[in-house]
Amino acid sequence: MSSIRNILTVLVIGTLFSCDNQVKEVKSLETELDSVSYAVGLSMSSQLKNGFEDVNKEILIQAIRNGLDSTNLLLDSKDIQKTIQTYFQKKQEENKKKELAKFEVYKKEGIAFLEANKTQEGVKTTKSGLQYSVLKEGKGKKAKTTDRVKVHYHGTTVDGTVFDSSVDRGTPSEFGVTQVIKGWTEGLQLMKVGSKYKFFIPQELAYGANPRPGIIKPYMALIFEVELLEIK
Repeated sequence: MSSIRNILTVLVIGTLFSCDNQVKEVKSLETELDSVSYAVGLSMSSQLKNGFEDVNKEILIQAIRNGLDSTNLLLDSKDIQKTIQTYFQKKQEENKKKELAKFEVYKKEGIAFLEANKTQEGVKTTKSGLQYSVLKEGKGKKAKTTDRVKVHYHGTTVDGTVFDSSVDRGTPSEFGVTQVIKGWTEGLQLMKVGSKYKFFIPQELAYGANPRPGIIKPYMALIFEVELLEIK
């Protein structure tokens, strides 16, 4: 959206300048107004290059002149904003796909790990694809979506790299059952107070395509050991 605003700003700035058929090139800046005008032009061109490097300069200049003259317009005014927004939304999606393609290796790695892991003794798989094993079964009540829970947890990637651990910090965490990733929300409802489970969470039940600061990359499957200490 900032790219769109930059382009619209350039078009507005264009209305400050002459649209003579023959453009006179200035060789020096004689007045303060000359200097300010030139500085504004350089600033806008810099923003334009950074936000829309594919711009067709000839057509851009033609559009500014047509707009100033209100003649030979090739787009209706009602279509201007839609045309710009559609283009940049499409570019944004294309760029995101290109960026995410670099992380497909993590998706494949997660799928391979979970496929092998589901055959391990004691591992159960839910309809959603969440895998879990019971390390210790508690005797308290089960958590519900409306509950707030107190837990200890230890989180790693499938290669064993630790990315977060309340156990290591020595301080339990508290949060609502629905305030966490989908795999946690589902897994917590399987547990009774006093239980300790191990969750093997596919990327679509974790952070999916959205990276997290630090170790967690897009499409990573995650592993958590979770102990349900208390239901608030």
